[in-house]
Amino acid sequence: MDSYLPVSWSSVTAMIPQALVSVKDLSNHDLVLRCQADHRPDKAAFAELLRRYQSHVEKVLYHLAPDWQDRADLVQEVWIRVYRNIRRLNEPGKFQGWLSRIATNLFYDELRKRKRHATPLSLDAPITFSDGEMDWEIAADTPEPDEELSRQEFYGQLQAAIADLPEVFRTTIVLREIQGMSYEEIAEITKASLGTVKSRIARARQRLQLQLQPYLDE
Repeated sequence: MDSYLPVSWSSVTAMIPQALVSVKDLSNHDLVLRCQADHRPDKAAFAELLRRYQSHVEKVLYHLAPDWQDRADLVQEVWIRVYRNIRRLNEPGKFQGWLSRIATNLFYDELRKRKRHATPLSLDAPITFSDGEMDWEIAADTPEPDEELSRQEFYGQLQAAIADLPEVFRTTIVLREIQGMSYEEIAEITKASLGTVKSRIARARQRLQLQLQPYLDE
């Protein structure tokens, strides 16, 4: 009777020379590992990561700084930092979160240098209040004309409400609600105490809810 040994696809792939495996067929995890295998990131693997996550970096920076004319330069700087530091990423499976953190840190560094207020932010993630959740985004179904008008009016009020927030409130609430960062991570990035971060986010939510309450009640 023949006996069979269990063989995993990962072990089979490991036996194939890297040059014969297309980077497009590799997982994000494996792409990161390939970039960490030598003293310099593998060019093909790094280019594939850039292709997959370029739009993500652009989106992160757009949410934080929609009016900055040099966002393309910031996007490039993010990838330069990734190239230089990817070997320091201890958990390859968390590449996207690590990438978002690099982009956010770069934004905050630039914000401190410019010493100016950020402008209204385009939000596309839900925000949670103490008495419920408010969706930034409307359902994808095509709305009726009056619904479309109401939506446009709501977004106009939302943008105005965001614009009225002090810069520190705007930044912390974006880091929390869009980037999904923990209070501890936000405190580290903004150089504020944990209590200050929690206070800013709570006050920002309270102000937004107060200004948008008439629309939430409809």
